[in-house]
Amino acid sequence: MRTNGLYYTLTVLLTLLVGLSLSAASRLTVVIAVDGMSSEALDKMRPYWKQGGLRTLQEEAQLTQVSYGFDVQGGEETLTTLLTGQLPSQHGVWYPAYFDRSDKQLHPFFEDPAQAGIGTAEHLSLRRLSFPTLSDLFRLKHGDFAKIYAVGQQPSATLLLAGHAANACCWLDASSRQWVTTSYYAAGLPAVADEENVSGRIDESCRTLWMPHMQPSSYLHPTDQERRQGFSYSVCEVLHNTPKVNSLVVDMALRLTLSEQLGQDDRPDLLLLQLTTLSPKAQSDHLESAEQEDMYTTLNEYLGFLLDQLTARVGKEHLQVILTGIPRLGQSVASRERIGLTQRAFYADRAGALTSVYLMALYGNERWIDGVWGQSVFLNRQLIEQHGLSLSAVQRQVADFLMDFEGVQWAYPRSEALMVSRVTDCLAKPYIGDVVFGLQPGWQLWQDEQLPLDCVSDPYVQSPLWWWCPGAVGTKSVSLPRSPMKAEEVLPYLINQL
Repeated sequence: MRTNGLYYTLTVLLTLLVGLSLSAASRLTVVIAVDGMSSEALDKMRPYWKQGGLRTLQEEAQLTQVSYGFDVQGGEETLTTLLTGQLPSQHGVWYPAYFDRSDKQLHPFFEDPAQAGIGTAEHLSLRRLSFPTLSDLFRLKHGDFAKIYAVGQQPSATLLLAGHAANACCWLDASSRQWVTTSYYAAGLPAVADEENVSGRIDESCRTLWMPHMQPSSYLHPTDQERRQGFSYSVCEVLHNTPKVNSLVVDMALRLTLSEQLGQDDRPDLLLLQLTTLSPKAQSDHLESAEQEDMYTTLNEYLGFLLDQLTARVGKEHLQVILTGIPRLGQSVASRERIGLTQRAFYADRAGALTSVYLMALYGNERWIDGVWGQSVFLNRQLIEQHGLSLSAVQRQVADFLMDFEGVQWAYPRSEALMVSRVTDCLAKPYIGDVVFGLQPGWQLWQDEQLPLDCVSDPYVQSPLWWWCPGAVGTKSVSLPRSPMKAEEVLPYLINQL
C-alpha cells in the first residue's frame, strides 16, 4: 500500500516536472531584413558557401519571392509595405522626408520633436505611421509578456522593425559609432548597448582595414581596378557599408538574447535585425564587384554564427528565422546602358523654378509656389485665395505646363491624380502636393544635383524570403507559396503563423 502510494506520489511529481519543463519551453522568432540582398546574387554565390547561414537556409529553409507592384524608390517604402501589409498610398512612407505646408520645410518622415534622442541628436519615433507593424501585431497576439527587441544599422529601418510596441531598439550611429535609440520606447537604450558603448570595443573594432578575403581573380565579378589592386577601406570611414557593421549587429543581437533571456520561457519572443550587403562603391543590387561578393561571403559567416548560437541557446525545436532582402539600388545605370537603355536625370528643383517663373508671368511677380518635393508641386494656396483665383484652374495650368517638360509622362491636379489607378499606389494623400507628375521610362528623378530620389531602375523588383524552422526540417508545419507573394500580402501570411 505504501509502495503504491509512493509510486503515485512519484508519478504526480514527474507529471508536474514534465509540465514545468514544457511550460518553460523556449520560443523565439527572428526576423532579418538584409539591405540589397537579391536572389540572383544568392544563386551566383552559392558555390562559395561550403557551410554557413546562407548555405543552411538554401538547403533547409522554405523559399519564396516577394514582388513589388509599385515603382520602388529604394528607400523604406518596401520595408514599410512588408511590415504593415499596406501599399505606399496607405502607409505614406515614400520618400525619406515630407513637405510640411505649415512651415514650408522638408522634415524627415520619422521626425518627432516630442521624443528625445538617447545618444543621438535625432528626435525620432513611429508616431507618423498609423498602421500596425509586424511587431505590433505580434504584441497584440501574444500579449504584454512577449519580449520584442530590434537591432539595426539605420534609424528608420530599425524603427520600422521595432514597430510601436517593442520593448526597446537600438541602431549604430554612423558618426559617433555608438549604439543609440529614442525615448519613444519606455525601456530606453538596452543596458547591454550602453555597456558596449562605454567599453570602447566598437571604436577598437572599427580601427581596422577591410580587404579582400580571397585573391581578386577568385571572385566572380571583380572590376578592372580590383583585379589590379584589390580593394581596401578604413572601416571607421565607411562602417555602414562594410562587413563589420553586420558583425556588430549580430553581436548585439546575441547579447540581447542573453541579457533579456529571449526564448527562455513559454511566451513567444521576437528579435528583429537589419543587416546589409551594400558596399561602398555598389551601384546595383546585382553583383558587379569583388567587394559586393565579399559582403555576401562574410554575411554568410555571420549568419551561420548567429544561427548556431541561437540554436544552442534556444533549442532548434523552439526557433524560427525569417530572412528577406530589401531592394535598395536595383540595376546599375551602366548595366542598362550596355544594352542600350539610357537613363537621364530630371531635376525637380529646376522644374519648380521654371514653373514659378511661368506663374509669375501669368499673375504677377509673387511667390506662387511654396515648394517642390519629389513628384509634387505645392502651390501657395493663401496667395491664390488672396488674389481671388481658382485653385483648380491654377492646378490645371501647372499640370499642362509640366506636360511640356522633356521626360514628364503625366501630370495631374491633386484630385485627379488620386483617381488614376496606375499612379495611386504611390500617392499618400496627406503628403502629396497640389499637382503631381510622373516620369517616362529611362528618366530618374532628382531633387537637386546632390539628391537622387528615384534610385531603382528594375521594372519588376523581387526579393527572396526564407522561412527556417530547424526543428521541423522535412515537415510541412510552415508552408510558403511557390509563386511570388505580393509585398502587401506577406504580413497577414506571417502573422497567422507566428
